[in-house]
Amino acid sequence: MAGLDGRVAVVTGAGQGLGAAEALALAGSGARLVLNDLPGPALDEVAERIRAAGGEAVTCAGDVAEWSTGEALVRRAVDAYGNLDVVVNNAGVLRDRMIFSMSEHEWDTVIRVHLRGHFVTTRFATAFWREQSKIKNRPVYARIVNTSSEAFLLGSAGQPNYAAAKGGIVALTLATARGCERYGVRANAICPRARTAMTGGLMGPAPAGPDPMAPERVGPLVAWLAGPSAACITGEVFVVHGDVVAVLGPPTVRHAFHARGDQWTADELDATLGTVFTQDPPLPGFVCEETLPLAGSTFGEERQ
Repeated sequence: MAGLDGRVAVVTGAGQGLGAAEALALAGSGARLVLNDLPGPALDEVAERIRAAGGEAVTCAGDVAEWSTGEALVRRAVDAYGNLDVVVNNAGVLRDRMIFSMSEHEWDTVIRVHLRGHFVTTRFATAFWREQSKIKNRPVYARIVNTSSEAFLLGSAGQPNYAAAKGGIVALTLATARGCERYGVRANAICPRARTAMTGGLMGPAPAGPDPMAPERVGPLVAWLAGPSAACITGEVFVVHGDVVAVLGPPTVRHAFHARGDQWTADELDATLGTVFTQDPPLPGFVCEETLPLAGSTFGEERQ
């Protein structure tokens, strides 16, 4: 895959799993990389893998939710390569718990790393691109690929913090796409399924042979969305895993009702909505499960 020759890409959470796979895919497409993760040998190892394959990569370790890290990532890209073209937001953590058992720290940690982390990098990258657009008096080349999850579609019961963060990331992506289109920014989100250290407890060990949930299967879409072929794509959400790429549609209106007078009364609401929602026990209605059977394997097991 070609198309990113000379482009400069920041990837967060690049020390392992999806972030590492995405960084390698971008490098394979010709991009020059700024890799971010918490300090440690894993980040340096990914950078060395890219360099050993003939690519270019530097590191910028730090907590992605810190304001100073967002500033440092843009500065590192400009200092090392003279520009910034692509941001792939991937960094994340899990603190799974039912809502009635979740601690304040478990909630705050997940929201901070996922949602605030996406905001911080997006804030500084878009400010840079807006300034460059004004200097050049034209839109610039700018791509953002954010990482959401099907958890926000399913309302994952044991992950209220994670589902909320991932829903927020979709909203952040849409707002960024609408607010920054004039400067050349194209912002999209992916909902990947991949067997990584973070999801290993859920997915279990990989099967014998090729792993349908290998993170490397997500990399090609990320590299393509970062490339010139995706110039007309923004504000979209993709589900990606194995051999599947699915484009989500926006929420739809199931029913619309109008009051007989200027406003609703309790009796009229009861008479109207009471005839629509009749299932006992009730089922959550604002849930999307259509993505689950898209492949013969959901979490590595063969679908029966």
